[in-house]
Amino acid sequence: MSFFMNFLAHLLLSGANEEVILGNYVGDSIKGRLSGDKIAGLDADYLLGLKLHRHIDMYTDQHPTVREAKRMAAKVLGKTAGIATDIYFDYFLAKYFNQFCDESLKSFSDRMYHIIVKNDRLIPDHMKSMVRTMIRQDWLNTYETLEGIKLTFSRLSGRADFLDVLVFAEADLAINEAFYHEKFNIFFPQLQAEAAQFIKEN
Repeated sequence: MSFFMNFLAHLLLSGANEEVILGNYVGDSIKGRLSGDKIAGLDADYLLGLKLHRHIDMYTDQHPTVREAKRMAAKVLGKTAGIATDIYFDYFLAKYFNQFCDESLKSFSDRMYHIIVKNDRLIPDHMKSMVRTMIRQDWLNTYETLEGIKLTFSRLSGRADFLDVLVFAEADLAINEAFYHEKFNIFFPQLQAEAAQFIKEN
């Protein structure tokens, strides 16, 4: 998630509050402890979104079903397996979006883009160029096809030398789609419940 690619799940898990949505959306760009001067003046809902993002990441990283998926991906992708698995799961979320949301993927994506633009003041300056690119290239709707996932991995693979191996990720997903889909179907409903409970309790 630290490479700003698998936004769809984070956005869907944020609930209806726009500041929670923005906090969760930008969560990877806010580093370090959420305390002291770093959070001074932040709205409570925005801060909740930042905390929600970290909770989602922690829950995901520790989940045994996700670890099974990562072990499979690691056979081809090595230490980039975690990045790839995050994106594989956004692919399944997008492809079967109507199973997890009452809105269509297109309607949800357009609404999220609108909320993001509307709340531009809540986006860190160093992230704004990426946000404009994301909206212009309509990343959220590209997740639902293997062609779109291939493009996503192609973009990622050029960001750092160790990410070169991600050019093979789309093929790994295509070959092992049934396996990864099974893991996603076990994991994601549990993540939805966990995120909803976190919002309710905080």
